[in-house]
Amino acid sequence: MAAHAVATQHKQGLSNGMLGFILFLASEVMFFGGLFAAYFIARADAREWPPEYLLTPEQVAAGVKLEVEFWLPFIATILLVTSSVTIQLAVFSIQRGNRSGLIRWTFVSIVLGLVFLIMQMYDYSQLHFGVGDTIYGTTFYTLTGFHGLHVAGGVVFMGIILARSLAGQFTAANHEAVEACSFYWHFVDVVWIALFTTLYIIP
Repeated sequence: MAAHAVATQHKQGLSNGMLGFILFLASEVMFFGGLFAAYFIARADAREWPPEYLLTPEQVAAGVKLEVEFWLPFIATILLVTSSVTIQLAVFSIQRGNRSGLIRWTFVSIVLGLVFLIMQMYDYSQLHFGVGDTIYGTTFYTLTGFHGLHVAGGVVFMGIILARSLAGQFTAANHEAVEACSFYWHFVDVVWIALFTTLYIIP
């Protein structure tokens, strides 16, 4: 009977909630795909990248420079990748019925996500160009800004998971929301790796 119950559970596949969440992630992939396409089209249309030649004399006089810092975003990338590992450890913990592990690793993931956001805000403050400084500035801040919003949303999502974990709402048999949260956070991580490669390495 027990074996039959397990087999039946596997045959049921994804729940409607998880299927809907996966479709949501698919729409997010298309959203960022559109942003990346806009960036590469703008880059292809420019005779050099970043397009310093588009800066006006007034912008040059004001000290506008289309340059980005590498090492700070690189360290932030390492932290975000680490947070992807820790949120997966949280999933593994609750799969084994380890609630304390779920709480601990979710908290660590939240801290890493917040540190990433703080580093991104600090990086913005050190840049010598704004969102209106050529198409480069527009695409740079649009891509990183929307990603930052998604990171902030992921931190809120993990905060809800942490609160529910502290209330004892998850078990080894019932933790679908935790897995959904990890899927979202892995997605955010992968998008940032693509962004970091595109904006900080390829140019």
